[in-house]
Amino acid sequence: MNGSLFVSLSSFKSVAVCAGLAAALLTSSRATAQNLTLEGQTGGFITPTAYVVYSEKGHTFSHPALGYHFVNASKVIGNVHTFSIAEGFANRAEVGYTRSVHTDGNSPAFSSLWHFSGMNIFNGKVVVLKDGTGGWTPGVGAGFVVRTNDRFVTGALDGEFTGKIKSYTNEDLYVAVTKTWLHPPVPFLVNLGWKATNAEIYGLGGQATRFGGRLFGGLGIPLPAPFHTAIVPAVGFTQEPPTAKNLGAILVGGRAHIPTTLDYAVRVTQRGNPHFAFDIGIGQVAGLIGTTALPTGLPAPYPRWYLCLSILRRATLSEWA
Repeated sequence: MNGSLFVSLSSFKSVAVCAGLAAALLTSSRATAQNLTLEGQTGGFITPTAYVVYSEKGHTFSHPALGYHFVNASKVIGNVHTFSIAEGFANRAEVGYTRSVHTDGNSPAFSSLWHFSGMNIFNGKVVVLKDGTGGWTPGVGAGFVVRTNDRFVTGALDGEFTGKIKSYTNEDLYVAVTKTWLHPPVPFLVNLGWKATNAEIYGLGGQATRFGGRLFGGLGIPLPAPFHTAIVPAVGFTQEPPTAKNLGAILVGGRAHIPTTLDYAVRVTQRGNPHFAFDIGIGQVAGLIGTTALPTGLPAPYPRWYLCLSILRRATLSEWA
């Protein structure tokens, strides 16, 4: 099982620190823990790898992998809890489901863009080529993610413009290439992938204006630790679509730029076949994406129409910490 807390930051000038939670990691002797992402796939902190949930030798079906993540974003977006379950098939494929549960944020001006209960996330993956098949040959996997009932940002702005909040479905189709090297002088896990997506910031930023290709990847350094555990400091990145649908309508000039999402994490897990994994990390998400001219609803001394870059930095798609 995988437990994690995630706190993100909007710029290098603002760094948030978080603590970890890994409660009830072994709920059943049949529940084998795996390294699940925020959306419930086998992978790094937020990006999928070319691996799937492990099935024991001679078995077609794996033990179910369970995951829980907590995203501390109470100031604007609201906190996010994700509960995941994944099942592997003969070390060649996996399918999974994640329920993303959302709580309201504390910003009177902008948290209404995220005042929804959450969304459903379905995923699947197939290993095309296993890591180590030919020495240095990396693993290659292909998969999909489908998010339903996504009303964040885009759906909320539909409500502002038309009076009817709309629910969206967005998808990822991806290929990941992953290599793990556990030998001197430096062990490593490197992952690089490409995805076609119409989701902004994993659906939390709403619906992208079009379906397009983005790169993602990461690097981890497995280090031996006491009690047969391993500590894996890692960094990752995910390119984001340029903007979310409806977002341009509230920006001066009608343009926005969503920068690459970065994450910095440490994973603690068992060596060999892990029965648990525990992550802690921070992320760099969005930042200054444009200039807005929106009624803030804030009391004096703030004017009703507040025109500056910093207000968007503190609100829409920018600061999760």
